[in-house]
Amino acid sequence: MNSYPAPALAIVKDMTLAAHQHPAKAIAFQGAPGANSHLAALEYDADCLPLPCFSFEDAIDAVKDGTAACAIIPIENSLHGRVADIHFLLPESGLSIIAEHFMSIRHCLMAKTADATLKTAMSHPQALGQCRHFLRANGIIPVAYADTAAAAAFVAANDDPSAAAIAPPIAADLYGLVAINDAVQDDDSNTTRFVVLSRASADRSSLTGTLMTTLIFEVKNIPAALYKAMGGFATNGVNMTKLESYQNGASFAATEFFADIEGAPGDAAVDRALEELRFHCNSVRLLGTYMQTRERG
Repeated sequence: MNSYPAPALAIVKDMTLAAHQHPAKAIAFQGAPGANSHLAALEYDADCLPLPCFSFEDAIDAVKDGTAACAIIPIENSLHGRVADIHFLLPESGLSIIAEHFMSIRHCLMAKTADATLKTAMSHPQALGQCRHFLRANGIIPVAYADTAAAAAFVAANDDPSAAAIAPPIAADLYGLVAINDAVQDDDSNTTRFVVLSRASADRSSLTGTLMTTLIFEVKNIPAALYKAMGGFATNGVNMTKLESYQNGASFAATEFFADIEGAPGDAAVDRALEELRFHCNSVRLLGTYMQTRERG
């Protein structure tokens, strides 16, 4: 908690106390109060008690130790791609994905005064990447910080009139800054996908509509391994909506993949596809099955 800038500490303490008193209603998120993940938690469950955590690991640990019922974690953005390290954190967490949530992102440029001559803008690297054209066009130097709202709190706590923050508009109200431009993202369609993580898997009896399953797998280090591994999904008519590769470790000998498919284990077609996938892989791990909230296409 002491890693937050001073203006955020009192709010963090109050929110943490409320969440600790009712852990079954608590949703952990990474960032200071006013961060996009805070807003995502409230959009996902308006009655929840958001629990601010300094890092993704802290948010995950809060679920693992029972301090929070679940955590809401951003995994990808429509403008800036996947969130760094999330492919390692999800499988290492031991938690299950029980839901996904899509949120429109609006970035606000805020400073101590409305007439400031701005030289720098501080924010999370994802937010800076989503506003890079605006920053370049206005000659403002981007400065990376742990999260968007904490950047706003940091600017509020310091005396540099040329420093700005990029954060959700609510952060300006929370930390006493002036909103200079309330939509500096490079595209109005800017959207972040979040996943909700829990200790227990989603109750399949409560899931309706199209289901999604997220998995990771490591193909064997042989020619055409990925082509063969994907064959089962094609022949069984299972739609794969996402496939990303990443290296785990420094050997470069094996490539791991992060994938989303439509359907769930227990569906005959999905079971056949997964059986064929396992034949061509060193490992396959399912991260969760949940309801699709936005049609892929």
